[in-house]
Amino acid sequence: MIDKARGLEVDQFFLDLEDAVAPLAKAEARERIVGALNEGGWDGKIRSVRVNALDTEWTYRDVVTVVEGAGAELDSIILPKVSAADHVRWLDLTLTQIERAMGLRLGGIGIEPQIEDARGLVDIDAIATASPRVRSLIYGPADFMASINMRSLVVGHQPPGYDVGDAYHYTLMRILTAARAAGVQAIDGPYLQIKDVDGLRAVGGRSAALGFDGKWVLHPAQVEAVNELFSPRQEDYDHAENILDAYEWHTSAAGGARGAAMLGDEMIDEASRKMALVIAGKGRAAGMTRNNPWQPPES
Repeated sequence: MIDKARGLEVDQFFLDLEDAVAPLAKAEARERIVGALNEGGWDGKIRSVRVNALDTEWTYRDVVTVVEGAGAELDSIILPKVSAADHVRWLDLTLTQIERAMGLRLGGIGIEPQIEDARGLVDIDAIATASPRVRSLIYGPADFMASINMRSLVVGHQPPGYDVGDAYHYTLMRILTAARAAGVQAIDGPYLQIKDVDGLRAVGGRSAALGFDGKWVLHPAQVEAVNELFSPRQEDYDHAENILDAYEWHTSAAGGARGAAMLGDEMIDEASRKMALVIAGKGRAAGMTRNNPWQPPES
């Protein structure tokens, strides 16, 4: 699995010490992760490790072993089941001590708290701002569903009997709002039905539409669908770039220094520019190229 992960078309990978590793295999897994990080071959991807939750006996040893052994090859630590800001502060202080002891760059390793229960969602603003190391907030859907006693065994699907609206909308929007207020990314969690690509598209499409920055994948078969979901449609990307070009020209002296102008049948202004920056930024990050660029009118 580690070798296969190196070649996938993803932006970030994480090596797992939590749910994917049986209790008796934790120590061996730590050493395997250190070896995999130091071997390299990750081709510029964000390199992360998910340690165990702080209510277990494994967390401190996970952090010490991995960061002392491969801290220079690590971009972030994913901390699961974060239910209070103190969890993040503990990891921040521990990382700082290890970085100093090992001569690593202070603050170089980020923290990605995973929100997986009701307490974490209630305290999410404090969690998001508990450390300058926080890079993203990650939604952990399965554990969260269990924590609120949701009557469903299928992650992301509407629970039986919930026939109006979206049972997950509040949770997703709460995480997204906290992330944006703190200036960090919002990442949707995994979809467990690996072979159900249509279900993945439906569930992932909700968080992508709201504005989440990405979604976890559990299998190579999910990568293409998620990359497509979280990249703009070609026509939306083209339109966003045209808004930016048209607005820049219309606000210039050559374009009449106007704060509002028409792009076809659409009025554009500063708010339009801000919305277009979001879509254009996602498209550029995905390596998209524009069709039919906007041209200023001839004088």
